[in-house]
Amino acid sequence: MQTIFVVEDDRKIAKVVKVYLEEAGFRVLHFEKGKDAVSALFRQEPLLVILDLMLPDTTGEEVCQEIKETGDIPIIMLTAKSSEEERVAGFALGADDYVVKPFSPRELVYRVKALLKRAQKEDLSSAEPMSFSNGSLMIDGNSYMVKKHGEAVDITPTEFKVLFSLASAPGKVFTREELVDRALGYQFEGYERSIDAHIKNIRRKIEDDPKNPAIILTIYGVGYRFSVKRDV
Repeated sequence: MQTIFVVEDDRKIAKVVKVYLEEAGFRVLHFEKGKDAVSALFRQEPLLVILDLMLPDTTGEEVCQEIKETGDIPIIMLTAKSSEEERVAGFALGADDYVVKPFSPRELVYRVKALLKRAQKEDLSSAEPMSFSNGSLMIDGNSYMVKKHGEAVDITPTEFKVLFSLASAPGKVFTREELVDRALGYQFEGYERSIDAHIKNIRRKIEDDPKNPAIILTIYGVGYRFSVKRDV
């Protein structure tokens, strides 16, 4: 049975999440402390981790970093922090999704399913590697690899899908809704802001000057455009 770790010190919230996930067919292991969850990773690697940021023994951010160091395990952050900058910080640590309290348990289950689906890398092997700016930026759908100036970029599956969608059609303006559909698979309130946070994180990784982006441009009131032509 597919196992999910729920790292949450509020027992009432954890119980509700556990019930809904088990009804959806998942096996759930609950941890009240972050360090206990990290230790358990070495005994059994979960398919996904639902992680509260406010824990009694450590911070959720630290737990997120430790989890990502053990492997590319999808993480949904569960938190009361809702500002865009806090979302960006969470994504920068490697989180794949961000659910703000109070939340709908049913929505959380949908997000879990969608994240597991997109964490399974699409077969993009038929797509030729894309090169931009005389090879300074390389995007390879076959290996899910991005290179900037010859160096591999640490990028999550969600970020890759957002970037790949934009780069596949240079000059095309994508609305936030289109990027949500392509990269996340379904929409809930707040997902458009999540796309903004993912874009900021991608810019931090591939732009020479993230504060003055030259690759991914914001088209105000509409969405985003990949502005660099593909190398011939």
